[in-house]
Amino acid sequence: MRCPFCGHLEDKVVDSRESKEGDSIRRRRECLLCGRRFTSYERIDEIPYMVVKKDGRRETFERHKIMNGLLRACEKRPISAAQLEAIVNEVEKNVQDSHDRELSTSMIGKIIMERLKALDKVAYVRFASVYLEFEDVSEFMTELKVLVRARDNGPAKKPRTKSKR
Repeated sequence: MRCPFCGHLEDKVVDSRESKEGDSIRRRRECLLCGRRFTSYERIDEIPYMVVKKDGRRETFERHKIMNGLLRACEKRPISAAQLEAIVNEVEKNVQDSHDRELSTSMIGKIIMERLKALDKVAYVRFASVYLEFEDVSEFMTELKVLVRARDNGPAKKPRTKSKR
């Protein structure tokens, strides 16, 4: 901390107190060169997490927006609130872990679609229809065909055999 009187960079803290609101700390300092005392204040400078929209605009990240979208996609589906919360937590963790404290909506959408695809195909299609902004029914049908093909090419089921009694 630079002394406001002589400009010296070394001082000692004489007293520290938290503010009444608890959002800052007041420190009484004494310059080691000129001996004069001065006060400094410390506070946390929180940079919000951001989301980069498709058009380049930036908005603050809001969990409830993702949860609302998931709730609409999963309406009347056998998906628990805990499963939805886990998806929202994963998205939030990705935003927090990103280098610039921001994530594009396309990355967020991909994360959500991957989780929904594994969890419930109907919820996935509902979410994808809004997120991918299908222009017409043929685009929607193409996505459905991909899902059906993936289901049909999934792990082979054992043929049912009659049990021997």
